[in-house]
Amino acid sequence: MLRLMLVLHAVIATTLMGAGITAALAAGYVARGPILAAALGGFVLAFPASWLIARQIVARAG
Repeated sequence: MLRLMLVLHAVIATTLMGAGITAALAAGYVARGPILAAALGGFVLAFPASWLIARQIVARAG
């Protein structure tokens, strides 16, 4: 399940980081700090999300 979680994390983290950066830029934050914070937040939030999704996939697969 760990390998599945890490593969999912790559996809989910990219999506969450992109959404966070887009939201930061749309809110008018053009400095480096808020953009990096949004990217780091997406990276960190992707760990529990990928774990939950991997757990559901393994449970449904058998």
